[in-house]
Amino acid sequence: MNFALRSMAALAIGLSPIATLVPASAVAQEKGYAALEKLPDWTGGVWQPDWSGLFGPNAPEPPTLTPEAKKQVDEFNARKEHGENLQSRAANCIPSGMPGIMRQPYPIEFIYSPGRVTLLHETYSQVRRIYTDGRAQPEDPDPAFNGWSVGHWEGDTLVVDTIGLNSQNVLMEGLHAGENTRIRERIRLTEPDLMTVETEITDPALFVGAYKLKTNYVRERDWVIREYVCEENNRDGADEQGRPSMDISE
Repeated sequence: MNFALRSMAALAIGLSPIATLVPASAVAQEKGYAALEKLPDWTGGVWQPDWSGLFGPNAPEPPTLTPEAKKQVDEFNARKEHGENLQSRAANCIPSGMPGIMRQPYPIEFIYSPGRVTLLHETYSQVRRIYTDGRAQPEDPDPAFNGWSVGHWEGDTLVVDTIGLNSQNVLMEGLHAGENTRIRERIRLTEPDLMTVETEITDPALFVGAYKLKTNYVRERDWVIREYVCEENNRDGADEQGRPSMDISE
């Protein structure tokens, strides 16, 4: 039926011809945005890490390492004694990736959209996407610094599963992500302006059980995310052995 005939048919039964042409996708999108109003209030302001949970009695328990992982860490620390591994790859503007990007001393911002929660990180001006549309994890993901994250809501808690991490990502000093590294997070409000992120990192080649971390974030309602371009005036370089390689005296 062409547009004219559809319009005549709509008028004959007292309907607006325009209303009959609204695509189903638009209706679904409207419902998707309406559903966002039921999600917890994370989008007002930005979230600054609370470092009091990282040191002293609140510091995370060290993980139990496999023999191979312990060997890697011991070798890493031995090279530090000889002046290597003093600088991380971040000195050359390599993104920290997951899980490090969630533990940087810079704020993050949450944006809701249908089927997705997007995190804007001031660190390196990075973007992290968590898909909540019910999709499965890819079977063979291309490695990425922030990995591939899918999540779902359990009440007011966002549960996130991340795989497909770049092998340059540091899980802890001396250990890098592998093909079987998996990160699970539970993100929730513990107070109106306090967010807690509980993280479990598993990799049978590296850890016996899970490596558990917890980070708190404080909401700053009048802050904004600023641009962070590492390459601009970068004067903190490192060579392949992690030794400082730039003369910053000039």
